[in-house]
Formats: sequence, C-alpha cells, structure tokens
Amino acid sequence: MNNTDYIYDDIVDAIKRVGVMKDDVLFSHSNIGFFGKLYDAKTTNDYCHAFMKAIFEIIGINGTLVVPTFSYSFCNNQNFDKDETPSVCGLFSEYIRKHKDAKRSNEPNFSISAIGKYAENFIKEQPSHPFSKNSFWERFLMKNGKFLNLNFDSGSTFFHFVEKSINVPYRFDKKFVGKLKSNSEFVEKEFLHFVYDKNKVENRPNFEKFHKKALMKKMTKTSNLGKGQIVCISSQNTMELIKKEIKDDPNFLIQKL
Repeated sequence: MNNTDYIYDDIVDAIKRVGVMKDDVLFSHSNIGFFGKLYDAKTTNDYCHAFMKAIFEIIGINGTLVVPTFSYSFCNNQNFDKDETPSVCGLFSEYIRKHKDAKRSNEPNFSISAIGKYAENFIKEQPSHPFSKNSFWERFLMKNGKFLNLNFDSGSTFFHFVEKSINVPYRFDKKFVGKLKSNSEFVEKEFLHFVYDKNKVENRPNFEKFHKKALMKKMTKTSNLGKGQIVCISSQNTMELIKKEIKDDPNFLIQKL
C-alpha cells in the first residue's frame, strides 16, 4: 500500500459519512483524479469502477446514480447523438455514459446519464427547456435527490433550475437550433438554454456564497478522502436555501456585490 492515498474501503466510508444511505437518488459532479492514488488501481477505468461500486454498495439496487453528460452540442453548432456524443464532464461521467446499464437523455446541451431504479423516468420525454417544469431537475427534486459531489463544493447545475423557477433578472432564455439523432436519423430541433450576458462580468455565476452558507447552516456534509473531499447536500435544502437567500440578496448566486 506504499505510495497510495486511499483504498476502496475508504471510499465507502467517506460516502457514508456524508449521509448517503440505501435507496438514495444521487447526482454527482466529479473530479476523481484529485483524490490521488487509489490502491491497486492501474487504469482510469479502475478508478471509475471503484467509485461506482462503492456508491451502489451503499444505495443498493433500488438506488439511482445520475451524472452530467453535458455536451453543449447545439450551443456549439454541433449535431447530437445520445449514443455517440461524448460528455465534457470528466472521466467518471464518461465511464457511466458508456456503461452497459446506463440510460442517457436525448438532450443536446444538458443530457444526463443514469443507472438504477429511476433511470428511465429521468431520461424520458425531455422538454425543450432543460430547466423548466417536468425537466430532469424537477423530477430529481420530486424524488428527494441528493447531490454527491466528488472534489466539488455544494454547487450544482440544479441552481439554474431554481433560478428559472423564480425568473431571476440576470438570466434569460436563448434558443439554439441543431440536429438531434432520433430513430436512426438526424432531425432539426429547437432547444432553449437559460443564459446570462457574458459581456456583463457581474452576472457570472459565483457559488461560493451558497457553499459557505450551506456549511454554516449544516445543510452540507463533507468528508475527506485521499487528497480530496466529498460533499453532499439534498436538492430540497438546496432549493430552500437559494430561494430564502435570494429574497434578501438578489445577487446571491452571481459575482455582483
């Protein structure tokens, strides 16, 4: 075990310490390389397999794991094929996307891939707006989902769903048109994104205030693993905290002071 930073059992223990339990529904932003050297892992697939195995050891067959497999395809004037278009969200997300048990949503910018009990429910019949009612994020919230972030803070793309639900003034809907593969052929489709004006530096996202507030209120749990950290917060607590804080500070989630 020389020159290793953690072992498999440490992963299981660290995930349990942040409150993950049997049957949980999880969404994970991840950077697993930052944890350091895993004992007996020789390839990137070894690392990814260990984390997936550890998660399902805890949540079991009735749990669900979701990862972002965002591609921003239409945003970048590219076609989208849910079976072939890679994710830009890191090694673990790509590993899950390619897994034989994974299901991926046919969403050209903000697709997700899921394994487990609610995978089919989460990927079916995607609306043209990724942060609208009946989007994946609302379904995740309705299942009392938790964010299990690996070397990220308490922030998540779910924030934009909350921002859309209260129609924050610094974001607006923008239309993107592209070709989406459906039934073996590419068809032209229109999808929306809830964007901000990139020329306005003050409107750039800043999630640090949220993370600090969530820690202070003990809504976020953390545990150390190797050289990194695991963070967990529920979607319900996330939504409630954002709505409460934005009432007092409309700039709670952006750079503007």
